[in-house]
Amino acid sequence: MNSPLENRRDFLKSSSTAAALSFAAPALLMRDRAFAANSDTLRIGLVGCGGRGTGAAGNALEADKNLVLVAMGDAFEDQMKQSHSSLDKQFPGRVQVEPSKRFVGLDAYQKVIDAGVDVVLLASPPGFRPTHLRYAVEKKKHIFCEKPMATDSAGIRHVMESVRMSKEAKLNLVAGYCWRYSLPQREFFKRINEGEIGEVLAMYGTYLTGPVKPMQAPSQRKEGVGDLEWQMRNWMNFTWLAGDGYVEQCIHTVDKMMWAFGDKPPAKVVANGGRVHPNYEGNIFDHMTATYEWANGARGVIAQRQIANCYSDNSDYVLGGKGKGWNGWSNSYFKSADGSNGWRYRGEKPDMYVVEHQHLYKAIRNGELHNDGDRMVNSTLAGIMGRLAAYTGQEVTWEQALNSQIKLVPDNMSWDMKLPIEPLPIPGKTKLS
Repeated sequence: MNSPLENRRDFLKSSSTAAALSFAAPALLMRDRAFAANSDTLRIGLVGCGGRGTGAAGNALEADKNLVLVAMGDAFEDQMKQSHSSLDKQFPGRVQVEPSKRFVGLDAYQKVIDAGVDVVLLASPPGFRPTHLRYAVEKKKHIFCEKPMATDSAGIRHVMESVRMSKEAKLNLVAGYCWRYSLPQREFFKRINEGEIGEVLAMYGTYLTGPVKPMQAPSQRKEGVGDLEWQMRNWMNFTWLAGDGYVEQCIHTVDKMMWAFGDKPPAKVVANGGRVHPNYEGNIFDHMTATYEWANGARGVIAQRQIANCYSDNSDYVLGGKGKGWNGWSNSYFKSADGSNGWRYRGEKPDMYVVEHQHLYKAIRNGELHNDGDRMVNSTLAGIMGRLAAYTGQEVTWEQALNSQIKLVPDNMSWDMKLPIEPLPIPGKTKLS
């Protein structure tokens, strides 16, 4: 007997609604499509109700007008309430989360996934991602998985197995590497991969910004707040939760570097990094520069800095044998080596955060398989690889990063547990294991 979701797929594939859902061109937005009354509805659940999770749920609801939010979960009730209120105001009538489906606590992810949803949005701090992803796959849910997918090598190996399982179960899995769904960047990197500027010899990527969520001062820690809650409330400042700024934020630049090199893993990396400004109890670097090398000798250099009141840039500069390319927030273009020929993107620019969700729901409704698992694993591991090199001061190979026994995320978490803060890494002293 077919499952309810399979029946919905059959209905859509045999109806005029299915035709309305197909993309006539990449820039065609599903948010402009109207669904017939009483047509099939997909139910989504949100795990992680912070800023990115709330944003992801909003992007999903904008992407598909025949989708409703029915379950939400977060470790903290205040975040849950704020997120629910914000989404309910923005999408009246489509946030159908009854009080009994608003879950709070460390096990909230399980309750959301078990709450009768078709699709789950995973947006908790990345340290929890491997566990949340595995449970969603085991429960046969389609998944939107925010980046990065792990903060350590043990976690990425866990994710690799979950990806394998998701493929066997024919689950759709869209990764939150949003630039992959931006039309200018899709055209830019497509042309690079097709050899328009020749063989890629080098790429320089920048992620030079201010801090996203500065660490709270110890004096702001309220009485009764345990170690785990304190670190989770300040999760961007702890490596086990965020992966450092390089893996949590700059991972987008790492992903674009991987894209430029055809998603082939680099052979090795060396990196510099450290912290020049106090971070109270936090243990992440505030700057890093990593140089990756591929088997053919090509190199990719990424400069990351998250320090206030400094020069900002978030661009990709690609050098090929026949020309060079530049990619940024405003546009993307190429120039030949002698400057005589060029290309600039002049097409539509729909919201990439919405487009990534459109691809997910289109695949579900059409009974197709869209799985970003392999490349999301490789990009995350490349980020972890660079951080390991910066933390230790050592050259790190792809195999060393993949097989590292470093495990940052604690087991058997509870609100009353003692959770000592690991000291800031010291290159030359911190060991690679």
